[in-house]
Amino acid sequence: MPVPVIYYVSYLFGGAFITNAIPHLVSGLMGRPFQSPFAKPPGEGLSTSTVNVLWGFFNLVVGYLLICRVGVFDLRAIDQVLALGLGVLLMSLLTARLFGRFHGGNSPHAQS
Repeated sequence: MPVPVIYYVSYLFGGAFITNAIPHLVSGLMGRPFQSPFAKPPGEGLSTSTVNVLWGFFNLVVGYLLICRVGVFDLRAIDQVLALGLGVLLMSLLTARLFGRFHGGNSPHAQS
């Protein structure tokens, strides 16, 4: 039976949420402030490490729900893994561009 398209959309967004959890959890666990939607201005200012741990954990939960509780995700099904991987890749590229402007990632040669 074919997988409904909405499942692929769910896996794509699940990958995006899991990916978004990583920088928030890492920054929070290291005790470092990092941008979050709760900072002022949102997405630009820094939030505390505690806020980032909570936001990262929330992203993990949402990612889990979108991947593991929608349909029956199968790591051996290449189409489902591709949807998840595309979500990971797109969110990774988006966050690299958005946060690169704050941390020098968009113009590494200018930081000499």
